Amino acid sequence: MAEAAVKNVVEWSVSELSAALKRTVEDAYGYVRVRGEISGFKGPSPSGHCYFRLKDDKAVLEGVIWKGVWGRMRVKPEEGLDVIVTGKLTTFPGSSKYQLVIDTLEPAGVGALMKLLEERKKKLAAEGLFDEARKQLIPFLPDVIGVVTSPTGAVIRDILHRLADRFPRRVLVWPVRVQGEQSAAEVANAINGFNALSEGGALPRPDLIIVARGGGSLEDLWSFNEEIVVRAAAASMIPLISAVGHETDITLIDFASDRRAPTPTAAAEMAVPVRSELLGRIVALTSRRLACWQRGLEQRRKELYLLSRALPKDILAAPRQQLDALAERLPRALSANAQIHHTQYFRISGRLAPQLLRTNVERRRERFESLNRRLNSGLVANAQAHRVRLARHRERVIAFGDRAQRATLALLRQHGARVERAERLLAAFSYREVLKRGFVLVRDGEGHPLRAAAGVSSGMRLDIEFADGRVGAVADGTSTTPPPSAKPKPAPKVAPKPRPRGEEPGGQGSLFGS
Repeated sequence: MAEAAVKNVVEWSVSELSAALKRTVEDAYGYVRVRGEISGFKGPSPSGHCYFRLKDDKAVLEGVIWKGVWGRMRVKPEEGLDVIVTGKLTTFPGSSKYQLVIDTLEPAGVGALMKLLEERKKKLAAEGLFDEARKQLIPFLPDVIGVVTSPTGAVIRDILHRLADRFPRRVLVWPVRVQGEQSAAEVANAINGFNALSEGGALPRPDLIIVARGGGSLEDLWSFNEEIVVRAAAASMIPLISAVGHETDITLIDFASDRRAPTPTAAAEMAVPVRSELLGRIVALTSRRLACWQRGLEQRRKELYLLSRALPKDILAAPRQQLDALAERLPRALSANAQIHHTQYFRISGRLAPQLLRTNVERRRERFESLNRRLNSGLVANAQAHRVRLARHRERVIAFGDRAQRATLALLRQHGARVERAERLLAAFSYREVLKRGFVLVRDGEGHPLRAAAGVSSGMRLDIEFADGRVGAVADGTSTTPPPSAKPKPAPKVAPKPRPRGEEPGGQGSLFGS
């Protein structure tokens, strides 16, 4: 009977039994959540899939992450990390093992995140990414500031408002997501993108980069602890200020950046000085310079007066008396000198004879001919030497001319760039740019601007200047000033008119112009 029962058992092939076990396991454990420690992790395989083990003190479970899931993971597996994973349990018929196909992975609590953060910090610090020698100086007054942040949050508005209060600068905003799976890659691409801009291109290259985000939990700020973001910040050739979270929030990008700001508003304050303070300092230095010059002039005037009083009054008396004595002796000395020369002339003339003169003339003629021959040969040699020297000087003059031409062109380009920057600055501070934003300038009949309603009387002729022209008006005498106790109603918000593409306003530009 036993042998008959054995013969009646259904016969399975190995493949059929393995498939049945696979269906049974997947149906019973289609979705599970498991906590364990990662062991045997060696990174993605050549195919892009990751294989490792989850273990605790009593058991080991094989785990696999497919290539597509690996690319979407915000937190990557690391050896020894305590994690919580979700996925489905299945079998691998090729080796008769069961394994967990992982869909999500997260550290097991804040403690695991802090441990991962410390280990990553030690690793990057060992590579020298946090060294003070790598950090660059922040420019005193950057022309263009690049901001990497979310374009819809309050951070960018705080930065723009603070820059406008201190020293208006042109701002380029690179929109990124500051939280989520793709956030780290977008922030790193934004930093690298600003560095890739060329000097003098259609889109100006920033002189300073600010990476900003509001406060949040450790999980919310985790994108700024990713290696790709830290390495991009450390490799940036443009000085970078990190302003992530609040003052108590510390991320790894703070160590790799050139300077850390406790808040985004503080980052704007670090980026530019206060314009009014600079103007006051210039005025004070100018006054001090003028006062120093006046004090020096007065001191030298006093010294000259004291020196003039110290000189004796009869200092020129002795030289003047000596001059008078010499003037009296001069006529007698001239007469004696003329008499001596007259006597020598008559003595020499008596010794002259015609034969002696002819001999002397012949001798001098021969001497002059010899000198003439030597002079001619010397002139020829000198002329040849001058020709060689002139040819050499001509080559040097041509070389100097080429260098001067190149230097002149470079200087003209430099001055052209300075003139262009000055034109943009002049346009930015022009009151006509304010009129274009909807404001008007009111003048009285004599052309003087009116700054308060108290200066307007009934029947006064007014000249109102708009952005596109002027309009005359007459005051009716009715005051629209609200009483002191009444609170003014807030003005209705008006959506700004879209700016045509390519227009450069006097203030800042926008990176999102279509």
